[in-house]
Amino acid sequence: MSFEDRLGKIMDLAETLPRHKQDLMALAARNLQFTYKDTAYEVDLTVDRLKLFEHTEFFLRDRWPLGGPGSSVAVMLSYNGSAWLNTIITSVFLVGNKVVAKFASRGHELMALTEKMYQPIFGQDITFYRGDGRSFMQAALKNPDISTVIVFGFDTNILPYEEDFRRTGKKFVFEGPGVDPFIALADADFDKALGDLMNAKFSYSGQTCSAPKRIFIHRSIYDDFLEQLVARVRNLKVGAPEDPGTDVSPVASDLAVSRIKEQLKDAVGKKAQILCGGQIEGNLVHPTVVRDATDAMAGMQEEMFGPVVFTSAFETIPEVLARSQNHKYGLRAAVFGGQDAKAVAQVLRGENYCHPVADYTFGKFGTVAVNTPRSETWVGSLVTKAVGGYGYSGWIWETVDGRFRLKQGPKLLSIETSVPAE
Repeated sequence: MSFEDRLGKIMDLAETLPRHKQDLMALAARNLQFTYKDTAYEVDLTVDRLKLFEHTEFFLRDRWPLGGPGSSVAVMLSYNGSAWLNTIITSVFLVGNKVVAKFASRGHELMALTEKMYQPIFGQDITFYRGDGRSFMQAALKNPDISTVIVFGFDTNILPYEEDFRRTGKKFVFEGPGVDPFIALADADFDKALGDLMNAKFSYSGQTCSAPKRIFIHRSIYDDFLEQLVARVRNLKVGAPEDPGTDVSPVASDLAVSRIKEQLKDAVGKKAQILCGGQIEGNLVHPTVVRDATDAMAGMQEEMFGPVVFTSAFETIPEVLARSQNHKYGLRAAVFGGQDAKAVAQVLRGENYCHPVADYTFGKFGTVAVNTPRSETWVGSLVTKAVGGYGYSGWIWETVDGRFRLKQGPKLLSIETSVPAE
């Protein structure tokens, strides 16, 4: 199949997705508790990204599947999404790979709908796996036709597989959590910073890896910033995901809810103050703002996968840089402010594309935004814009010329699952 033929199939999918928009919204609400509002936006964004593949010919046309003709890539996807998962699958397919995709178990109906859409377009070139995560990994490691395994998940579940990938020589690409710093300097534009914080933090009820998790505000503006933040948070509509007006709906994962309860209990026990929210009814976590968080608190150390904002004041730029970098995750950072903002971002920013490293690299971030909302920094992501992080937020294991190596930094899955044609 030629590049043009594969691209044509992706364009067919871009035409098909909108026809199933209402079904995707209903299933995402039922399976994942995601609001109609979030899924509707996600479908539209995904269609735009699929169409963007038309602009990749100049760098993807002459590439070949990493494992050679007829080889496959196994992709295990996270539950926090419905339509955007199509971008992952098709980016790998476009460079000639067959794809075996596994959705999270709680998204089984979404996977069934996706399979229904794919079958007439892709046939057996893209298939779907119905077993659990452990059996998926075992099958992928044993299958000689699978060159690469891609996993969106949690680092502690994946790190034990390193020896398996060393032994088999297969390539492994991981995309994982973020506990992203959001920094507002003393001269930050409040409207711009607050607007981005609200959109980035509360979409999907806080259930995104790239949502800001550690909110650092300069001491001189801390009280004023929190006053305006709390006012905006109180205006969020909490309710059923099927209500078109709902902003925050129940958290999908029972484990995430359990962790949120413990994180809030830990924060209060260590003298933090809950300014609004804090109530948890079943899986419904009311939008919450915490002030006076410290780096020792669980909510600042662990990924907060819900609509809870942990905020902390800082005095100097060296302080906030040191605190931002002192973490095992390095996915994304956002900086708002005047003249010093670019300098802060430069310290935090890693390299433009993934690269070999001697060991996991901490204190750098794959994406760093300066006075720019997440919606803009994510334009073209996974298609023309490389995405990924440092530390335990993401990595690649691969064997090249008989030598195992580790890579970190932003990546394109299309490039990482292919090689230049001979």
